[in-house]
Amino acid sequence: MSSSDPRPPLSKADYVYNVLLEEIRTARIPGGTALRAGEVAKRLGVSVTPVREALRRLEKDRLISYEAHHGATVVDLGDEALAEYYGLRSVVEGLGARLAAERITAEELAGLRELHAAMAADASQGRTERLGEQSRRFHLRIVDIGGPAFLGAHARSVRNSFPVPAEASLWLDETQVKAQLDAHESILAALESGDGEGAERIMIEHVRRAGEFRQHH
Repeated sequence: MSSSDPRPPLSKADYVYNVLLEEIRTARIPGGTALRAGEVAKRLGVSVTPVREALRRLEKDRLISYEAHHGATVVDLGDEALAEYYGLRSVVEGLGARLAAERITAEELAGLRELHAAMAADASQGRTERLGEQSRRFHLRIVDIGGPAFLGAHARSVRNSFPVPAEASLWLDETQVKAQLDAHESILAALESGDGEGAERIMIEHVRRAGEFRQHH
């Protein structure tokens, strides 16, 4: 198959799964919400069968639970889960940064600097609503560089496991933006100089700070 061939279309179950995963991940469907297969099917223009398959996958991901007489409900995670989520992210993304410092290429570094420059430009023009998703890409790209075999997939799985409402992003708080961009700048400098320990330390602190912000908002 040549690289110019179109990618196969997603199956209907994949499509439903991806839509619901994104809605749960961004808390557009909040914890505690009942998910009725018939209603989801109607909203997404598919039959009930792929919806049921997608719901089973989301249950396996521990994002929804089934209860007798209630059907599928989006899991409502509390403060302990929040602390665990940011703790796990700091370990996985910190390790990703440490490994990336050992193997990053000049081209990969330039790509990260370009993404960082785009974020700085958006921040300076007050387009803070774009920063959260760009930051996610920045972090995951570093982990992919450091751990292409396993770590990148783990980092995505962790990030998909806990809903972060768009309005809870610390990138929307102007008092936080400069400190977060400075942390990204410091991570880039550590990656460029091959300082794995420094990159890991800064990344861990950076992710922990985001967790502390969430716990107090």
